[in-house]
Amino acid sequence: MMNIGPIAALLMAALALPAQAQDGEGRPRLRPVGLGSTTAAPAAEPAVVPAPAAAAPAPARIAPRQDVSLPEGPVRGPETNLPLPRFVSLSTDRGNVRRGPSLSHRIDWVFLRRDMPLQVTAEYGHWRRVTDREGVGGWMHYAMLSGVRTVIVDAEALPLRAKPQETATIVAQLEAGVVARLGDCEPDWCELSAGGYKGWAPKSLTWGVAPDETRD
Repeated sequence: MMNIGPIAALLMAALALPAQAQDGEGRPRLRPVGLGSTTAAPAAEPAVVPAPAAAAPAPARIAPRQDVSLPEGPVRGPETNLPLPRFVSLSTDRGNVRRGPSLSHRIDWVFLRRDMPLQVTAEYGHWRRVTDREGVGGWMHYAMLSGVRTVIVDAEALPLRAKPQETATIVAQLEAGVVARLGDCEPDWCELSAGGYKGWAPKSLTWGVAPDETRD
C-alpha cells in the first residue's frame, strides 16, 4: 500500500470539496442568506395556538314583562267614589279649614262666605281637602260642604247674555267677585243666575267649573 504524505493528504482533501462559485475577478461569490434566499432554511413561524374557548355564560333569566295598566276615566275619591278633583260650595257662613283631617289639627283658615265655590282634591273619612280660587285651603268636615254648584266671577265686569252668543242681548252685568249659581254649561258658555237675573256668560271668565265640563 502506497504511503501518502501529509501534504498529499491535504491536497486530496481540498480536491474533494465542492467548487465555490466565483465572481468575475476570481473571488468566491457569497450568496446572501435571508428573506428570499433559496439556500437558507426558512425560520419556523411561531405556532398560533387558539386559546381554549371560555365556557359560555348561562343565559340570563328575563322576568316576563308586566304591563302596568293605568286607571281608565277620572280618579275617584275613596270615600264617595265621586271624581277628583271636583267642585262643591260652602254650605255655612263659617267654615274652619284645618291643617289635617281631624279636629285635633290646628285651624289655618276660616271661610266666611256661604255658597263660595271650592274644589275638592282629596278625601279621608269624613274630611275633604279643599282649595279656593286663590289656592288657599286645607281640610274641612264634609258637613260644611254642599253639592250645589256655584261660580265666582273672575272678570272686572261680566255681562250676562240672553243666549250663549257674543251678539246676544245683555240682560245684566256682574262685578268681579260675585258668586253666581251655576246652571247648564256648553263647551264655552255657562248659564248663571245671581241677584234675580239669569243669563249666559263665557266659561273662561268664571272660577268653579272645569274647562271641559258640560251640564244640562
